[in-house]
Amino acid sequence: MTDAQETAASTTAQAPSPDPGPAPVPLLEPREGIPAVTATGDALAEVVAAFAAGTGPVAVDAERASGYRYGQRAYLVQLRRAGAGTALVDPVGCPDLSGLGAMLDGTEWVLHAATQDLPCLREIGMVPGRLFDTELAGRLAGFPRVGLGPMVENVLGYALEKGHSAVDWSTRPLPEPWLRYAALDVELLVDLRDALEEELDRQGKLDWAREEFAAIAAAPPPPPRKDPWRRTSGMHKVRRRRQMAVVRELWTTRDQVAQRRDVSPGKVLTDAAIVEAALALPGDVRALTALSGYGHRMGRRQLEQWQAAVDRARALPDSELPQPGQPLNGPPPPRSWADKDPAAAARLAAARAAVTAHAEKLRLPQENLIAPDTVRRLCWEPPADPSETIVATALRGYGAREWQIEQTLPLLLTALTAAATPS
Repeated sequence: MTDAQETAASTTAQAPSPDPGPAPVPLLEPREGIPAVTATGDALAEVVAAFAAGTGPVAVDAERASGYRYGQRAYLVQLRRAGAGTALVDPVGCPDLSGLGAMLDGTEWVLHAATQDLPCLREIGMVPGRLFDTELAGRLAGFPRVGLGPMVENVLGYALEKGHSAVDWSTRPLPEPWLRYAALDVELLVDLRDALEEELDRQGKLDWAREEFAAIAAAPPPPPRKDPWRRTSGMHKVRRRRQMAVVRELWTTRDQVAQRRDVSPGKVLTDAAIVEAALALPGDVRALTALSGYGHRMGRRQLEQWQAAVDRARALPDSELPQPGQPLNGPPPPRSWADKDPAAAARLAAARAAVTAHAEKLRLPQENLIAPDTVRRLCWEPPADPSETIVATALRGYGAREWQIEQTLPLLLTALTAAATPS
């Protein structure tokens, strides 16, 4: 273990624990009250000017309408900055926030679970150059519960309202209690950031966190998912290729209808109903109607639409039916390694044990110390000459950050070489 590793291990010997002192203070109202919703160009220009005059990091949050609307677009954006106060911006009335995003260029954005909000913020022109993720900071600092509510309660001693996180944020006008909840979500975010930065610095992990935040900010948008219909809930029951084709046709038709109507796909047709039809392969609308999920509440036109999708799948030639599984992009499932490659299985077992033990010593989740997929790929196809330089290069190629390489390289080298040494 290097001197840097010894220092990190010693400074992380004690993980933060919730303060067992006074009960948390309920946070009921924003400091300056609930701001008016910004929904016009003129009002947005005032917000941009106010936040340009503000100082320090800017807290940012976004509310979506998951489960109600199609996609993951933002229906409210909340911001707070010292000297500017809080702003609630309506992306329906102000669909282009690129001017606001450009004004904040160079400013550190503070988000909680940043990867959840960044895609919908990117859609409306808001892309941070620098960020601080309070959820990820909590993980690295060793907090057992890293939701915003528990973090604010454990670190700052305040209790946030929890009642409106899953409401339909596409509702207009937004009710006042919802707006209060939204404003309070950014009320203490910068305070939380400051406290977590101090804690990470105390543990010797602040540079690690900065590397993680920089990686999130620099990451490109994820590519479209291949064959998203394969993620239909209950898909494991579908065994035959013809049945898989039915799932694909029904899923695709449902997605088109949901996008056209701007509603959540699950409100158009449930996953359970899709799987039910795939297993039954109904030959006509009457047979389809008898299945669960296609009852009397569904109109004739809808039923014909779903039956047409089933019929298309039934008519496909065998050559056009989907294959049972997706092509693997990487190693096979670890449960099969012992049969396919016992040496790889031994390497993986040794590497997992070492990484898990070190993560526990550092008081952080193993998956944050290094991605499990990275460990699997390295163990399945290790370099022919597993030297320090070559393995470090391989880890970088898999996306590992420098702090992760520093912490895990000796462990992984030992696992690769020890597993290859006859006992």
